[in-house]
This record gives sequence, structure tokens and C-alpha cells, in this order.
Amino acid sequence: MNKKRLLFTYIAFDILAAIASWVCLYVYRKVVGESMSFGAIGNAMMADPTFFWGLLLAPTFWVFLHAFFGYYNKVYRKSRLNELKTTIGVTIFGVLVFFFLFILDDIVTSPRDYIKYMFCYFTLQFLLTYIPRVCITTRINRRIHRGLIGFNTIIVGSDAKALQVYNSLQQKLPAPGNFLIGYVKVEDNSEDLLGEHLTYLGTIAQLPDIVSQNHIEELIVTLHNGQRKHIDSLIVLARDHGNISLRIAPQQQDVLLGTVKTSSVMYEPLIDITPEYLPTWQRILKRGFDIVFSLIALILLLPLYIFLAIGVKKSSPGPIFYRQERIGYHGKPFHIIKFRSMKDNAETSGPMLSSKSDDRITPFGKFMRQYRLDETPQFYNVLIGDMSLVGPRPERQYYIDQITERVPYYPLLLGIKPGITSWGQVKFGYAENVDEMIERLRWDILYIENMSIEMDIKILIYTVMIVLKKEGK
Repeated sequence: MNKKRLLFTYIAFDILAAIASWVCLYVYRKVVGESMSFGAIGNAMMADPTFFWGLLLAPTFWVFLHAFFGYYNKVYRKSRLNELKTTIGVTIFGVLVFFFLFILDDIVTSPRDYIKYMFCYFTLQFLLTYIPRVCITTRINRRIHRGLIGFNTIIVGSDAKALQVYNSLQQKLPAPGNFLIGYVKVEDNSEDLLGEHLTYLGTIAQLPDIVSQNHIEELIVTLHNGQRKHIDSLIVLARDHGNISLRIAPQQQDVLLGTVKTSSVMYEPLIDITPEYLPTWQRILKRGFDIVFSLIALILLLPLYIFLAIGVKKSSPGPIFYRQERIGYHGKPFHIIKFRSMKDNAETSGPMLSSKSDDRITPFGKFMRQYRLDETPQFYNVLIGDMSLVGPRPERQYYIDQITERVPYYPLLLGIKPGITSWGQVKFGYAENVDEMIERLRWDILYIENMSIEMDIKILIYTVMIVLKKEGK
């Protein structure tokens, strides 16, 4: 069963579960709440528009809700225990919402009837959803354990640790689902203990091409402490390819520090590095918040925009807005929009970063920069999806090339949308040279590893405080 067909199977059974639970609940409500005979229920259904609205909206609602919470991601990598917890949580939330939309207006003899209806709906929806799911997942897991389904895997490393992991993967029954394509060494002259067991594919430097050519889905990293500097580039590689699972064989200190978390009892404990910074529901919520907030900001700030436009136009000859190419999500270029705060054609000799004493900045431009008013047109960039309210500040390719030479993991920042403000912006401020960009980078890396809606709200609050107090750099 291919991935698309399996996804369709999960969705189809969720649709059937939603329809069946709604019909059964309707029958239960009529029999228990209104003492209606089974013969009269059919006529009641045909005459009740609420029944048909529920029948139409229930499948759409539940499929959307499951997708919103990320259930349909990674259909081949499901845990039955996690599936149980996810299904219970989503069902509780969904039943509460659907109950208030379609059931709360029922005529009841006692408030206890509502509790019975809600419990009935939860039981029906949960069982009819979970039972097919666990059957499908069990069937898929059995096929994985029998070696019929697996994921093209490369072992990164070739020393004793790599050999230990290889032997563990080969000896474990049931099978862990890794189709071992081969291995790569750190360097050509690295110790090689896997040569007689697996195909040698090349070195870490050649890994991007090897991954693409062999359709690799998983990398198992077995590097010792002296080689762990390469993990940065491996994480970037996994982020760039999106569907690659990165799993790192832990050192003893990883175990002692509590960074090794695993739900599997049978297999080699590995540190899972996920390419997703935010769960699906938080990504959707973050984008929705961006759209609503930026739209409101553009409307409310319209009088201010008129004032700033007049001020820019009178301050010096040239256009009101300044557009500059920056590198955004997944390395895609876009044009950032600002109110022009410098003299026109300020970069005739090439890219230049500004400083506090920059004589290219106009007097009105200094006023705007003091309160970061020149950045406010970027709400339009947020609205159209080029940027987010919170995220690492976007840079030009000219500076990214210089930063990446010194800090290979900078491309990790391109795995999320750039923002109007960021943790780096709050903690450090604007950078006047590449050294300061690199110093600010550590805060942005810290942000992407701790992303959440709560963190975004905190950063926005601190940004407003810094602007009002004029404390920003």
C-alpha cells in the first residue's frame, strides 16, 4: 500500500466514522429524549434540517480537526499508544464543539440528558474512529516488522559505534523497518568497520547527492564526540529535504543528561530529530494570527502611513517606499518593504549595513528608525505570506554567504518564515556587521528550537516595550 492510498484509507474511515456516529447519536436522542419509535425516526430525519446539516458538516469537521492536529502526517510512522492519546484528545475537543453547534438546542426533560448525549457522542465517535485506525495501523506495523515495508536508510559513520548500531538493527525481531542502503564515512581515511557488511556510498561531503539519488528517508548518525561538529550540517540536510528522519546514536553523556527519549522498548535507543519546528495545529494558528493581526494593523495604521509618507517625501528626493530583495522561507527570495529612511541610491557601491552614525540616513529616517516605524509596511509582507510577525530577521544573500562560511548551520533559519521581530532582535537588536549578525544568530537558533505560540506572544510584548522605551539597538 503506497503512502497516498494509506492516507486515503485513514481519511475514508474517519469520514464513515463521523457519519455513523452522527446518525447513531440522532437515533439515540430521538429514542431516549423524545421516546420516539424506531418507525417514526426515519420520517423525523427527513423532516429535520439539523440532521442533514450535521450529516453534511460532520465529516468535513472531523477530517479538518484531525488534519489540524497533525494526525495525517507520517502515516507509515504511527504508534498505537500515541494514536490512542491523540484520538482521545481530539475527540473530546471535537465533541464539545460539535455538541454546542448542533445538540444544545434539543428539548430535554433534565440537564442530565445533555450529559448523556455528550457521553454517547464521545463514545460513538471515539470507538468508530479508533477501532478502524488501530486495525489499519496494526496491519501496517506488522508489514513493517516483517520487512515488507521499510524506509531507505543510510548509516552515517563507520567505526565501532556504527557497527554496534548496524548489528542491533540486523538482529532485532520484529524488524525496525530500516532498509539499509549503505553507509558514509566522515572522511576517506576514517576507520571502516562496515565495509564487509554494507555498501560504501561516499563521505559526509557527498551526502546531499547520495540522499537525492537513493531516495533516502532516514539517516542514522553514529558519530563520536570528535566528529559531532558534522551534526549541524546533517540537521540542515534533513530540514532541507523535509521528509528525512534524522536519528542520532547517543553518547553516554546524552543518556545522563536525559536527552534520550524513546517510546520503543525493543529497539536501539536513538535521539529523534524532527524537521518540524511546530505541530500542525500551531502552524495553522500562527499563520491565522499573522493574517488577522497584520490586517488589523494595516487598517489602524493607515493615518500613520499617510503622515510617514508625507514625511519621507519631504525629507529627501526619491520614492516613499524602499524595496529590497531578502531570502525567506526555504531560501526563496522576496522583496521586503520599508519606508525609505536613507537617501535615494544609498547603495550605489554595493551592499552596505547601516549604523547609528550613518550619514546616508535622513533626519526623518532617524526619527522613524528610533521607533522602528520604517518597518511597519512589512505587515503587508506578513499578510501575503512572505513573512511572519515573529521569526528570524531576513538577510540578503550577500551576507548569508559570508555568515554560512563561518557558521554552517545558518540555513536552519531558512526552515521557518522570517519575521518583523525576533528573539535575536529583542536580545541584540540590529546588526551593523557580519560579526554582530553571527552574535545575534545564537538567539534566533534558540528561538527555532523553542518555537511556540506562547513564545511568539512574549517576543511581541517585549518588542513593544523596547520600542516604547526606545531601548533597542
